[in-house]
Amino acid sequence: MKNIKSLSPFSLVLLFTSFTMSISQSTMTTTYPILMKQFGINAANVQWVTSGFMVAMTLIMPLSPWLLDNIPLKKLLNLIVGIFLAGTLYAMVTPNFIGVVIGRLLEGIAVGALFPTYQAVIIENTPTEDRGVAMGTVGLVMGSALAVGPIVSGIVLQWGSWRILFGLFFVVLLVLIMSMQSKIENTHKLAPRSFDFLSAFLLIGFAGILYTISVLPATGWNWILITTLVVSILFLTIFVIRQLKEKTPFLDLRVFRHAGYLPAMLLTGMSYSGLITATVLMPLYFQKVYGLVPVLSGLLMIPAAVFLSSLNPRAGRLLEKIGLRPLVLLGSTMMVLGYLDLAVFGTRYLLLAILGAMLLEGGNAFIMMPAVTAANNALPTHLVSHGTAIITTMRQVIGASSILVASILIGIFSKTVSYGASLNQTAAWFILIPLSGYLLASRIKVQKAE
Repeated sequence: MKNIKSLSPFSLVLLFTSFTMSISQSTMTTTYPILMKQFGINAANVQWVTSGFMVAMTLIMPLSPWLLDNIPLKKLLNLIVGIFLAGTLYAMVTPNFIGVVIGRLLEGIAVGALFPTYQAVIIENTPTEDRGVAMGTVGLVMGSALAVGPIVSGIVLQWGSWRILFGLFFVVLLVLIMSMQSKIENTHKLAPRSFDFLSAFLLIGFAGILYTISVLPATGWNWILITTLVVSILFLTIFVIRQLKEKTPFLDLRVFRHAGYLPAMLLTGMSYSGLITATVLMPLYFQKVYGLVPVLSGLLMIPAAVFLSSLNPRAGRLLEKIGLRPLVLLGSTMMVLGYLDLAVFGTRYLLLAILGAMLLEGGNAFIMMPAVTAANNALPTHLVSHGTAIITTMRQVIGASSILVASILIGIFSKTVSYGASLNQTAAWFILIPLSGYLLASRIKVQKAE
């Protein structure tokens, strides 16, 4: 609480708004059975309420530096919230499934614009020596929101309709943004430049890759997916070449020239992989292995969420005192132990399964936001928004890839062993991911840019 109180009123507005919108990212998976029954759709189609959200979010994230440089911050924040509210309202009242997907696409666009924007603004407005604590608080908000999402949806769906879920977000966010208008400040210095339509179009490559990753577990490889993936990679290749040649690039890739930025970016993706994998694997353990109802499954994620929330501010303070490398080693070790715990005891003891989730999410606290802070400390101020946009975009791609790999492994293993054993074996293979943290830690060499 001390860390939150130390932030400016405007930073608190950004955090509360982000928290409310972030929860929506992880709420919809518990509604799948209800939506399938109500609209008469199959499992492959219902996943669009999450896949569409993630594709839209990832597509917009790289646009955030241009939005920050060309639109006054107060107008931009109100526009983002307005788009989210419009999507939420449409999804709540629509009579068909297509309408729900359209509403989720609008929500994804808003969240994709908000995530890198609010992180960049908080970093820009925080002295370098205080950024660790500030970003620790940001990590608390992001991690808590992702973990709280399934809990909120589980409780609401236990006693009400899925439409009430959208209505809850609409009312809370509307009251929040209207009551905090006086606190919003235009703190980011504008640097107007023309909109590069070709670069924006080429960013469809990110959406194409994420789409392929999202639908592959349900559909398998086909010519449409292969073509989508090849074209997407081609688009991104052209995008990179264009950015390197432009004097004022749409997304400045020169951030990779600064020492320590690349390994820090990969570390955020690695840690996010552990967090997102925990939110996917643990409900499967709780419901498929232990036979618990969704609401209890959601409630059993609370210990991990509380653990993550309590560690994030502490990690921010430790970053200032001992640096990034020891934190990465500690976080990676916790994640290794978490996966090892699930691999050995996940199907045997419920309490140890909960402990495994706590270690996975707790390890994230010592890596993700400290790595984001260290990466941005290495950048000059005018590149912070670009560095943050790249990190948030790649984090989503790595997170989606982790879900894909987990789904594939579970499918392969479940053909020869029980479902519970397939979850254990998947957890065992995922130990390789935090082990990469030890290698990346050895390459950390962050220096403050002049």
